[in-house]
Amino acid sequence: MSARTWLFVPGDDPDKLEKAAGLAAEALIADLEDAVPLDGKEKARTLVADWLVRRERSGPAVWVRVNNEPVRLGDDIAAVVRPGVAGVIIPKVVDAAQAGLVTQLVGPRYGVVAMIETAGAVLEAAAIAATPGVTTLMVGEYDLAAELGVDPSPDRRELAPARAMAVLACSAAGIDPPIAPVSANFRDIAAFRASTEALRREGHRGRAVIHPAQIGPANEVFTPSADAVARARSILDRYDAALAAGRGVGVDDDGKVIDEAIVRSARQTLAAVRAS
Repeated sequence: MSARTWLFVPGDDPDKLEKAAGLAAEALIADLEDAVPLDGKEKARTLVADWLVRRERSGPAVWVRVNNEPVRLGDDIAAVVRPGVAGVIIPKVVDAAQAGLVTQLVGPRYGVVAMIETAGAVLEAAAIAATPGVTTLMVGEYDLAAELGVDPSPDRRELAPARAMAVLACSAAGIDPPIAPVSANFRDIAAFRASTEALRREGHRGRAVIHPAQIGPANEVFTPSADAVARARSILDRYDAALAAGRGVGVDDDGKVIDEAIVRSARQTLAAVRAS
Protein backbone atom coordinates (compact mmCIF):
# COMPACT_ATOMS: atom_id res chain seq x y z
CA MET A 1 0.00 0.00 0.00
CA SER A 2 1.96 2.99 -1.26
CA ALA A 3 -0.64 5.59 -2.20
CA ARG A 4 0.56 9.17 -2.00
CA THR A 5 -2.98 10.57 -1.97
CA TRP A 6 -6.16 9.18 -0.41
CA LEU A 7 -9.22 11.12 -1.59
CA PHE A 8 -12.33 11.09 0.61
CA VAL A 9 -15.51 10.99 -1.49
CA PRO A 10 -19.05 11.23 -0.01
CA GLY A 11 -20.71 7.84 -0.31
CA ASP A 12 -24.15 9.36 -0.89
CA ASP A 13 -23.10 11.16 -4.11
CA PRO A 14 -22.77 8.73 -7.06
CA ASP A 15 -21.69 11.52 -9.44
CA LYS A 16 -18.71 12.40 -7.25
CA LEU A 17 -17.78 8.73 -6.93
CA GLU A 18 -17.75 8.37 -10.72
CA LYS A 19 -15.73 11.53 -11.26
CA ALA A 20 -13.25 10.76 -8.50
CA ALA A 21 -12.11 7.59 -10.25
CA GLY A 22 -10.76 9.75 -13.09
CA LEU A 23 -8.68 12.03 -10.88
CA ALA A 24 -5.02 11.63 -10.00
CA ALA A 25 -5.58 10.38 -6.45
CA GLU A 26 -3.93 6.99 -5.98
CA ALA A 27 -6.56 5.76 -3.52
CA LEU A 28 -10.24 6.63 -3.12
CA ILE A 29 -12.10 6.45 0.17
CA ALA A 30 -15.84 6.05 -0.36
CA ASP A 31 -17.09 7.58 2.88
CA LEU A 32 -20.10 6.16 4.70
CA GLU A 33 -19.31 7.98 7.94
CA ASP A 34 -18.76 11.72 8.51
CA ALA A 35 -19.58 12.77 4.94
CA VAL A 36 -23.08 11.24 5.16
CA PRO A 37 -25.95 12.61 7.31
CA LEU A 38 -27.48 10.26 9.85
CA ASP A 39 -30.70 9.78 7.90
CA GLY A 40 -28.80 8.93 4.72
CA LYS A 41 -26.59 6.09 6.00
CA GLU A 42 -28.55 3.18 4.56
CA LYS A 43 -28.99 4.89 1.19
CA ALA A 44 -25.27 5.67 1.02
CA ARG A 45 -24.41 2.05 1.81
CA THR A 46 -26.59 0.86 -1.07
CA LEU A 47 -25.18 3.48 -3.49
CA VAL A 48 -21.58 2.57 -2.67
CA ALA A 49 -22.28 -1.16 -2.94
CA ASP A 50 -23.88 -0.64 -6.37
CA TRP A 51 -21.01 1.59 -7.51
CA LEU A 52 -18.47 -1.03 -6.46
CA VAL A 53 -20.20 -3.59 -8.68
CA ARG A 54 -20.35 -1.27 -11.69
CA ARG A 55 -17.01 0.53 -11.49
CA GLU A 56 -14.00 -0.16 -13.67
CA ARG A 57 -11.45 -2.28 -11.83
CA SER A 58 -8.56 -0.29 -13.27
CA GLY A 59 -7.54 3.00 -11.70
CA PRO A 60 -7.03 3.96 -8.05
CA ALA A 61 -7.33 1.54 -5.17
CA VAL A 62 -10.73 1.79 -3.48
CA TRP A 63 -11.28 1.77 0.27
CA VAL A 64 -14.51 2.32 2.18
CA ARG A 65 -14.77 4.18 5.47
CA VAL A 66 -17.50 2.36 7.37
CA ASN A 67 -19.46 3.39 10.44
CA ASN A 68 -18.08 2.16 13.75
CA GLU A 69 -21.32 1.52 15.61
CA PRO A 70 -22.76 -1.92 16.35
CA VAL A 71 -26.00 -1.07 14.56
CA ARG A 72 -24.19 -0.31 11.27
CA LEU A 73 -20.69 -1.80 11.33
CA GLY A 74 -21.60 -5.35 10.36
CA ASP A 75 -24.05 -4.28 7.65
CA ASP A 76 -21.55 -1.80 6.17
CA ILE A 77 -18.80 -4.41 5.98
CA ALA A 78 -21.12 -7.07 4.53
CA ALA A 79 -22.24 -4.65 1.81
CA VAL A 80 -18.90 -3.26 0.67
CA VAL A 81 -16.23 -5.90 1.28
CA ARG A 82 -16.00 -7.62 -2.09
CA PRO A 83 -13.45 -8.33 -4.84
CA GLY A 84 -11.98 -5.12 -6.19
CA VAL A 85 -12.01 -3.36 -2.82
CA ALA A 86 -8.65 -2.92 -1.09
CA GLY A 87 -10.17 -2.79 2.37
CA VAL A 88 -12.00 -0.69 4.92
CA ILE A 89 -11.15 2.32 7.04
CA ILE A 90 -12.54 2.03 10.53
CA PRO A 91 -13.04 5.35 12.37
CA LYS A 92 -12.77 6.00 16.08
CA VAL A 93 -10.99 2.77 16.94
CA VAL A 94 -10.92 2.33 20.71
CA ASP A 95 -8.32 -0.39 21.24
CA ALA A 96 -6.68 -3.48 19.77
CA ALA A 97 -9.63 -5.71 20.69
CA GLN A 98 -11.96 -3.61 18.58
CA ALA A 99 -9.46 -3.48 15.72
CA GLY A 100 -9.20 -7.27 15.90
CA LEU A 101 -12.96 -7.64 15.68
CA VAL A 102 -13.00 -5.57 12.50
CA THR A 103 -10.17 -7.52 10.89
CA GLN A 104 -12.05 -10.75 11.61
CA LEU A 105 -15.23 -9.38 10.03
CA VAL A 106 -13.31 -8.14 6.99
CA GLY A 107 -11.27 -11.30 6.49
CA PRO A 108 -7.64 -11.89 5.53
CA ARG A 109 -7.96 -10.81 1.88
CA TYR A 110 -8.67 -7.17 2.74
CA GLY A 111 -6.80 -4.44 4.58
CA VAL A 112 -7.93 -2.40 7.57
CA VAL A 113 -6.84 1.19 8.23
CA ALA A 114 -7.48 2.10 11.86
CA MET A 115 -8.28 5.73 12.61
CA ILE A 116 -6.91 7.11 15.89
CA GLU A 117 -9.30 9.83 17.06
CA THR A 118 -9.39 9.69 20.87
CA ALA A 119 -6.89 10.13 23.66
CA GLY A 120 -7.30 6.48 24.65
CA ALA A 121 -6.60 5.31 21.12
CA VAL A 122 -3.42 7.41 20.94
CA LEU A 123 -2.17 5.65 24.07
CA GLU A 124 -3.15 2.29 22.54
CA ALA A 125 -1.65 3.05 19.12
CA ALA A 126 1.15 0.48 19.37
CA ALA A 127 -1.26 -2.34 20.22
CA ILE A 128 -3.72 -1.28 17.51
CA ALA A 129 -0.96 -1.14 14.88
CA ALA A 130 0.27 -4.59 15.92
CA THR A 131 -3.17 -6.16 15.41
CA PRO A 132 -2.98 -8.75 12.61
CA GLY A 133 -4.77 -7.41 9.54
CA VAL A 134 -4.26 -3.72 10.36
CA THR A 135 -2.28 -2.28 7.46
CA THR A 136 -1.70 1.25 8.77
CA LEU A 137 -3.06 4.03 10.99
CA MET A 138 -4.47 7.49 10.38
CA VAL A 139 -4.85 10.17 13.04
CA GLY A 140 -8.23 11.90 12.89
CA GLU A 141 -7.03 15.28 14.09
CA TYR A 142 -10.32 17.15 14.15
CA ASP A 143 -12.08 14.65 16.42
CA LEU A 144 -8.97 14.28 18.55
CA ALA A 145 -8.58 18.04 18.99
CA ALA A 146 -12.22 18.33 20.04
CA GLU A 147 -11.81 15.61 22.66
CA LEU A 148 -8.61 17.09 24.03
CA GLY A 149 -9.93 20.64 24.09
CA VAL A 150 -7.04 21.71 21.88
CA ASP A 151 -7.28 24.81 19.68
CA PRO A 152 -4.68 24.00 17.00
CA SER A 153 -2.51 26.70 15.48
CA PRO A 154 -2.22 26.82 11.67
CA ASP A 155 0.65 24.31 11.64
CA ARG A 156 -1.26 22.06 14.10
CA ARG A 157 1.89 21.56 16.18
CA GLU A 158 -0.24 20.86 19.23
CA LEU A 159 -1.19 17.49 17.71
CA ALA A 160 2.35 16.54 16.70
CA PRO A 161 2.74 14.11 19.65
CA ALA A 162 -0.25 12.07 18.41
CA ARG A 163 1.16 11.97 14.88
CA ALA A 164 4.55 10.91 16.23
CA MET A 165 2.90 8.15 18.24
CA ALA A 166 1.27 6.84 15.05
CA VAL A 167 4.57 6.92 13.15
CA LEU A 168 6.33 5.06 15.97
CA ALA A 169 3.53 2.51 16.31
CA CYS A 170 3.47 1.70 12.60
CA SER A 171 7.25 1.39 12.42
CA ALA A 172 7.38 -0.87 15.49
CA ALA A 173 4.63 -3.08 14.05
CA GLY A 174 6.36 -3.32 10.67
CA ILE A 175 3.37 -1.95 8.75
CA ASP A 176 3.08 0.97 6.32
CA PRO A 177 3.69 4.50 7.65
CA PRO A 178 0.51 6.23 8.81
CA ILE A 179 -1.61 8.18 6.36
CA ALA A 180 -1.18 11.89 7.10
CA PRO A 181 -4.34 13.64 8.30
CA VAL A 182 -6.61 15.81 6.19
CA SER A 183 -6.61 19.58 5.97
CA ALA A 184 -9.97 21.31 5.70
CA ASN A 185 -8.31 24.30 4.03
CA PHE A 186 -8.43 23.52 0.31
CA ARG A 187 -8.24 27.14 -0.88
CA ASP A 188 -4.74 28.02 0.37
CA ILE A 189 -2.74 25.50 -1.62
CA ALA A 190 0.61 27.04 -0.62
CA ALA A 191 -0.23 26.43 3.04
CA PHE A 192 -1.42 22.92 2.22
CA ARG A 193 1.83 22.15 0.42
CA ALA A 194 3.89 23.49 3.35
CA SER A 195 1.97 21.38 5.86
CA THR A 196 2.34 18.31 3.63
CA GLU A 197 6.10 18.89 3.49
CA ALA A 198 6.17 19.01 7.29
CA LEU A 199 4.16 15.79 7.51
CA ARG A 200 6.59 14.09 5.11
CA ARG A 201 9.47 15.10 7.34
CA GLU A 202 7.62 13.61 10.32
CA GLY A 203 7.57 10.20 8.65
CA HIS A 204 4.38 10.11 6.58
CA ARG A 205 4.50 8.88 2.99
CA GLY A 206 0.98 9.76 1.85
CA ARG A 207 -1.87 12.05 2.85
CA ALA A 208 -5.65 11.98 3.02
CA VAL A 209 -7.27 14.79 1.01
CA ILE A 210 -10.80 16.12 0.73
CA HIS A 211 -10.66 18.19 -2.47
CA PRO A 212 -9.25 17.63 -5.98
CA ALA A 213 -7.10 20.78 -5.64
CA GLN A 214 -5.08 19.04 -2.92
CA ILE A 215 -4.22 15.95 -4.99
CA GLY A 216 -1.47 17.39 -7.21
CA PRO A 217 0.53 19.09 -4.44
CA ALA A 218 0.37 16.00 -2.21
CA ASN A 219 1.49 13.72 -5.06
CA GLU A 220 4.41 16.05 -5.74
CA VAL A 221 5.51 16.32 -2.12
CA PHE A 222 5.56 12.55 -1.67
CA THR A 223 7.51 11.99 -4.89
CA PRO A 224 11.29 12.18 -4.36
CA SER A 225 12.94 14.97 -6.35
CA ALA A 226 15.44 14.24 -9.11
CA ASP A 227 18.23 15.51 -6.84
CA ALA A 228 17.13 13.23 -4.01
CA VAL A 229 17.03 10.25 -6.36
CA ALA A 230 20.48 11.03 -7.77
CA ARG A 231 21.91 11.38 -4.26
CA ALA A 232 20.32 8.09 -3.17
CA ARG A 233 21.80 6.25 -6.15
CA SER A 234 25.21 7.79 -5.52
CA ILE A 235 25.09 6.70 -1.87
CA LEU A 236 24.25 3.12 -2.81
CA ASP A 237 26.95 3.02 -5.49
CA ARG A 238 29.60 4.31 -3.08
CA TYR A 239 28.47 1.95 -0.35
CA ASP A 240 28.59 -1.06 -2.69
CA ALA A 241 32.06 0.01 -3.84
CA ALA A 242 33.23 0.25 -0.23
CA LEU A 243 31.94 -3.24 0.54
CA ALA A 244 33.60 -4.63 -2.59
CA ALA A 245 36.89 -3.10 -1.39
CA GLY A 246 36.52 -4.73 2.01
CA ARG A 247 35.48 -1.59 3.87
CA GLY A 248 32.37 -1.36 6.00
CA VAL A 249 31.51 2.23 5.12
CA GLY A 250 31.84 4.64 2.22
CA VAL A 251 32.15 8.41 1.93
CA ASP A 252 29.72 10.70 0.08
CA ASP A 253 30.48 13.79 -2.03
CA ASP A 254 30.56 15.97 1.10
CA GLY A 255 33.05 13.71 2.87
CA LYS A 256 30.43 12.30 5.24
CA VAL A 257 30.51 8.66 6.23
CA ILE A 258 27.93 6.41 4.54
CA ASP A 259 26.78 3.81 7.04
CA GLU A 260 23.90 1.32 7.07
CA ALA A 261 21.38 3.87 8.40
CA ILE A 262 22.10 6.28 5.54
CA VAL A 263 21.92 3.39 3.08
CA ARG A 264 18.54 2.39 4.46
CA SER A 265 17.21 5.92 3.89
CA ALA A 266 18.58 5.89 0.33
CA ARG A 267 16.82 2.61 -0.36
CA GLN A 268 13.58 4.04 0.98
CA THR A 269 13.94 7.01 -1.40
CA LEU A 270 14.35 4.73 -4.42
CA ALA A 271 11.49 2.50 -3.26
CA ALA A 272 9.24 5.57 -3.14
CA VAL A 273 10.12 6.33 -6.77
CA ARG A 274 9.23 2.81 -7.87
CA ALA A 275 5.97 2.92 -5.90
CA SER A 276 4.92 6.20 -7.48
